[in-house]
Amino acid sequence: MAPKVFYISDGTAITAEVFGHAVLSQFPIQFEALTIPFVETLQRAEKVKQQINDCFITTGERPLVFHSIVNPDIRNVIYSSEGMDYDFLNTFVAPLEQHLGVEAKPVLHRTHGKANHSYEARIDAINFSMENDDGQTMKHMDKADIILLGVSRCGKTPSSLYLSMQFGIKAANYPFTEDDMDNLKLPDALKRNKSKLFGLTIDPMRLHEIRQSRMENSRYSSLRQCRIEVKEVEMLYKKERIPFVNTTNHSVEEIATKILDVTGLERHMF
Repeated sequence: MAPKVFYISDGTAITAEVFGHAVLSQFPIQFEALTIPFVETLQRAEKVKQQINDCFITTGERPLVFHSIVNPDIRNVIYSSEGMDYDFLNTFVAPLEQHLGVEAKPVLHRTHGKANHSYEARIDAINFSMENDDGQTMKHMDKADIILLGVSRCGKTPSSLYLSMQFGIKAANYPFTEDDMDNLKLPDALKRNKSKLFGLTIDPMRLHEIRQSRMENSRYSSLRQCRIEVKEVEMLYKKERIPFVNTTNHSVEEIATKILDVTGLERHMF
């Protein structure tokens, strides 16, 4: 039976999930996780405590409890459960107070709430990335922070959206299609924004597999076509000195981080 894990917060529980997942990913076992956000009242905290205790009674094992609770009264209710508590906020807050000589002033929803001063900028970035996805329009390329290039299905859209959602970066993307291959070149809107261009490429066999699931046994998904498109696009990157990354064996998080590392774009955390 997989060990049970609770991620609990009086906010979104994103912080508890991220920290907890990072820690547990170091162990080569599967965990059964339950996320419980917005534990904002003592009544709800008591219900969560009962869930934790019931889990202990049922399994005979103390479940892991990762939490990031600001309210001390609610936090104490969770502490009194049968779970193995890991309190991320207070583990670091007390030593930091001593080091900085400044008392922390916890505020509910400060980290992932709308009150975050960068919230509107992030929403603008997400809207921008959606409106400028897959070359829908070239009118706004001058306003982009970065423009991702690549063949169809190499990871441009998820990478653009991840950059905007996680880091508030206005990421547009532009596809090179089969029709472009005979005379592959940069459109004028991309030429004048050459410093913003970043290429994605992918192993042709992997591209073939992805396209097969979308349009099986078509010219678009044929291995030959995939090889032609990847080769031509990589030649363009090298000719135009456009930095690029191979997405074949990387997650969208790793792709986005590589882009930020190479370009030096500022990361805005939310």
